[in-house]
Amino acid sequence: MRRHTISILVENRFGVLSRVSGLFSGRGYNIESLTVAETNDPQISRMTIVTRGEERVIEQIDKQLNKLIDVIKVMDVTSEDHVERELVLVKINAEEKNREEILRMAEIFRGKVVDVSPKSYTVEITGSESKIQGFLEMVRPLGIQEMSRGGKVAISRGAKLLAPK
Repeated sequence: MRRHTISILVENRFGVLSRVSGLFSGRGYNIESLTVAETNDPQISRMTIVTRGEERVIEQIDKQLNKLIDVIKVMDVTSEDHVERELVLVKINAEEKNREEILRMAEIFRGKVVDVSPKSYTVEITGSESKIQGFLEMVRPLGIQEMSRGGKVAISRGAKLLAPK
């Protein structure tokens, strides 16, 4: 079972997310990551879904997605030339002895401290899944109090557009 990143343009309407996610759950496939937001056109949203599945099942899901009335375009970008990023906010124990180390690690991973309290620093990291995993492994020994991880977002490289059907 291969991991797939699927980019979908949809009409920005009530119930679209439910219908799209229902196609996956109806076939017994878990959605590992899901992000949805408006595009440069407020009437259109882009969904980025990460799932695992066999090629033939993903092809079936693609066909079923294309049949939904609010779906404009579906593209499995897994094998395409594309850019993908994730976001994580991590609240880390910031004891006095660890503060400099947290700041150094944030700098190494090109992160940003976005909140400071007497007992914690919250760091924002964006990048590839492996970059985020690397940062989390480095700060885990210091004590992660809380974490919020955004789903993957993806877009095709270059002139290739994910344009309407």
